Amino acid sequence: EALKRASGARRNAWVRAYIDSIIQRDVRDIAAVEKLNSMPRLLYALAQMAGQLCNYTQLGGQLGLDAKTVNRYLTMLEQLFLVRRVPAWSSHLLARVVKTPKLQFLDSGLLCSLLGSGEHVSTQNRTLFGHALECYVYGELLKLCSWSDGIYDVMMYRDKDQVEVDFVVEDRQRGVLGIEVKAAAGIQGRDFDGLRKLAAQAGERFLGGVLLYDGINALPAGEIDGRPLWALPLSSLWLT
Repeated sequence: EALKRASGARRNAWVRAYIDSIIQRDVRDIAAVEKLNSMPRLLYALAQMAGQLCNYTQLGGQLGLDAKTVNRYLTMLEQLFLVRRVPAWSSHLLARVVKTPKLQFLDSGLLCSLLGSGEHVSTQNRTLFGHALECYVYGELLKLCSWSDGIYDVMMYRDKDQVEVDFVVEDRQRGVLGIEVKAAAGIQGRDFDGLRKLAAQAGERFLGGVLLYDGINALPAGEIDGRPLWALPLSSLWLT
């Protein structure tokens, strides 16, 4: 609906009305919220944290809410399919439950509007573009997983040295595929450091690693114990 509007201003106005409708109507349908006026501020604050680890105490302190309330409100926003907490992958199943998840929006267009960037996100701020691109890729991965005959979990990886892999896709046999997202047309060897760390943790379960980048060529990038590493164009997400 937003894309049917002729100008950026009208598209942003539609998004604001959409958010107001969700807060005023849909939130009331699923729960009794004492501080309903805090929900829009929370949503805008969450947009600033997109692609980052969730710190409920810090976020609540900025909004005048306790961590328990932030967690409850965030659960509501998940039920409304606006955001999702992406769990941290670990080779130990129990550790996944206690590790801090990463926050992602399910709609990159909504994220950009909340950040006040609209359609000009790529030209104004490359860092912001990187967050929006990661959000977009996450949404596409969820679609691909939902269409597949198999069952997959989409997680993320981050170790104690803060080495990260944007997304980890795991199948029912616990086979692991690592996916990195880079908002640039060029690639370097160190761009695969996170995937190599993931491979070391996953061991024989590591199936391969992919770096999605803003280029046009599919490039082999070596292998780890016979498992391939590739740099692939972002268009690989929608080309068959």
